[in-house]
Amino acid sequence: MSFKGRDILSTEDLSKDDLLEIMKVTAKMEELVRKEHVSDLLSDKVVAIIFLEPSTRTRLSFETAVRRLGARSISVADAKSSSASKGESLADMARTVEGYVDCIVVRQPQTGGAKIIADAVDIPVLNGGDGSGQHPTQALLDLYTIQKERGTLENLSVGMVGDLKYGRTVHSLSYALAPFNPSYIYCSPKDLAMPEHVTSAVKKMGITVKETGDINEALQSSDILYMTRIQRERFDDQAEYERLKGSYVLTRELVQKGKKGMVVMHPLPRVDEITTDVDDLPNAAYFRQAHNGVYLRMALLAMVMGRA
Repeated sequence: MSFKGRDILSTEDLSKDDLLEIMKVTAKMEELVRKEHVSDLLSDKVVAIIFLEPSTRTRLSFETAVRRLGARSISVADAKSSSASKGESLADMARTVEGYVDCIVVRQPQTGGAKIIADAVDIPVLNGGDGSGQHPTQALLDLYTIQKERGTLENLSVGMVGDLKYGRTVHSLSYALAPFNPSYIYCSPKDLAMPEHVTSAVKKMGITVKETGDINEALQSSDILYMTRIQRERFDDQAEYERLKGSYVLTRELVQKGKKGMVVMHPLPRVDEITTDVDDLPNAAYFRQAHNGVYLRMALLAMVMGRA
């Protein structure tokens, strides 16, 4: 089972064995960091980190992962500072950058754009966010977080709440957890419901899916409650955003009324959908979740460059 040279574009492309192998290597990377061991696994490698959309956690955790593995990086952190602002195509950009590096990490606003880049080059491409499509490395760090917080990935009830239409994190997570026999509660305003292609795909896998607009249904039956923000940047009509923002606000009181042992997750950034008085609850995992991103991204970088 070799990941060398492989692109990580979508969680749909990963088998259960793939996912378990990634979890295993991620745990090894966490152990390496915890023991403060200096790694030179990728000391001869250069990674391009190209972010044509705003990012804090994904970009910085990838940069940290590169450094902890002993590699070097070159980066674009603003679309305006790249030739994309001059009209350069994603494929042309990728072919150029391929000559400089051993791996490309990319976030960009076009759904399907990561595949355009991967198809243009012969080095590994990691999708750091693909418009409103997929965010596979987020879903993989989510799996790792769930495994650590719950002790298993199997047979869990997962409530996903908020912007499920544009939320690429929940699209990716729906596919990533599917091999582990979950059940899903999709909770959103009707206008932000999970896309039909996602719900139909997971139902075909034999997964039970319930769709609701009532967060209390998710609270009562979820082992994992995965909150998402209403994404201002995905709306063409800002009046529509204003109408829908604040649809769900998770408070300390609501968490404490939820299912016993329920883990609260969020891909961040948070706006107003989780109140700050939830943060110090032992089952509030979202900052631990963000920190796990470094270990997961270390694992993927090492794996696709044949050094895991």
